[in-house]
Amino acid sequence: AIRRTGNTGIDSLLGAVEGVRATPPASYPELDRKRLVLVTAHRRESYDGGLAEIAGALCDLTAAFDDVAVVLPVHPNPKVRGPLEAALAGRERIHLTAPLDYPEFVSLLDRAALVLTDSGGVQEEAATLGKPMLVLRDVTERPEALAAGARLTGAHRGAIVSAASRLLGDADALAALSRPTTVFGDGRAAERVVTALAGFGAGG
Repeated sequence: AIRRTGNTGIDSLLGAVEGVRATPPASYPELDRKRLVLVTAHRRESYDGGLAEIAGALCDLTAAFDDVAVVLPVHPNPKVRGPLEAALAGRERIHLTAPLDYPEFVSLLDRAALVLTDSGGVQEEAATLGKPMLVLRDVTERPEALAAGARLTGAHRGAIVSAASRLLGDADALAALSRPTTVFGDGRAAERVVTALAGFGAGG
């Protein structure tokens, strides 16, 4: 027997959002005056040139939009850290950080104007919070995110800049994608799991 419950990770996300909204963790003062673009990039298919393409796109976007600031928590893998730091360290309005604890990441995600990611989990979290999102991959195993409005760009500089510029330059287009979805869960998955397990144990 199969029961559909939703993702328990979304339960954790929604609980964390409540916490950080009540007491936001320390962040970056600049972000109070800028639109935040939150970026995660670490997948192996981007090692051979893709990370450099993503970095170039971020440089282009901050040059084109002076009201945009980027935060990119950098994966510790040297194959990720090396290209990103080489291209982006010291760039104005691009903040490279160490990996963040979950509440701080959720706080940034909650305030982001746009999310660029190649992470499967972040695709679910951003869609749940109604964040406009570009997926830095050529394919995704989460088509539900695309159905909710995310766009595939791959790790291609021109495609990223084009798609992000259309959104950052058009408030209506950005607002149209700022719609939360429950396709990955509604915050009650754990409750449904417990109920289902109790039913299985009782022979239900």
